Amino acid sequence: MKRSLHVYAVLYLAFLYAPIALLPVFAFNDGTVIAFPLRGFTFEWFRQLTEIPALHAAVLNSLTIAVASAVLATCLGILAARAATRFEFPGKKGIMGLIMLPLVLPEIIVAVSLLVVLLQLGLSLGAWTVILGHVLIATPFSIAILNSAFQGLDTSLEEAAIDLGETKLSSFRLITLPLVMPGIISSLLIAFTISLDEFIIAFFLTGTDPTLPVYLWGQLRFPQKLPVVMALGTILVVASVLLLTIAEYFRRRGAARTGQKDAGGFL
Repeated sequence: MKRSLHVYAVLYLAFLYAPIALLPVFAFNDGTVIAFPLRGFTFEWFRQLTEIPALHAAVLNSLTIAVASAVLATCLGILAARAATRFEFPGKKGIMGLIMLPLVLPEIIVAVSLLVVLLQLGLSLGAWTVILGHVLIATPFSIAILNSAFQGLDTSLEEAAIDLGETKLSSFRLITLPLVMPGIISSLLIAFTISLDEFIIAFFLTGTDPTLPVYLWGQLRFPQKLPVVMALGTILVVASVLLLTIAEYFRRRGAARTGQKDAGGFL
């Protein structure tokens, strides 16, 4: 039975990650046709990435949106996680359930709903509308991460600081925030990665300046540009794995710092 589970796990991981593994294979292939056999090894497609102004604009737009979304989602996550772990109030479970609802809602439903609301209000689409959508879907992830960080804190530390003359605000700033900082950093990195990689909401809510995933979608219409898309996809995969690894490191560091038992995380 145990051996069967191991075989199943290996086959499942191979099915899941094999398409991603093909990205660098074709990104370094000296041929415009995405097919086997390979023609040779080349860095030409990566070099061409530096010569596409529209791509650079899309990258800059995505980075701006991702940074803004990560900061806003993390700030909201801190407030929500603090309230959920430290206070009792009427309808707490229902309110927290509604806040976490975007985790289970299909993104296409969220995107269409936001588009209809924004158009009915007569608002123009642009980077700020994409930021609103990304904050909506990233905040539940931030709350999930920060809930764990706040739950591991000893409330007596804040009480001791207040007894020694600190205010509630200063004790939160001087005692609580440094202790949950690994969780905050992890939340920022996860929210940044979610925003940078997200396509559906950006596709519906972006204006004249597309994000990087939307730009890549447009390039798929041109077969001769597929190798360049593969090269860019390889860079994005490496960057995403790197960010997730750093986020997991800070999550585990935060769990160890607060004395929590590590029940597993992103990786």
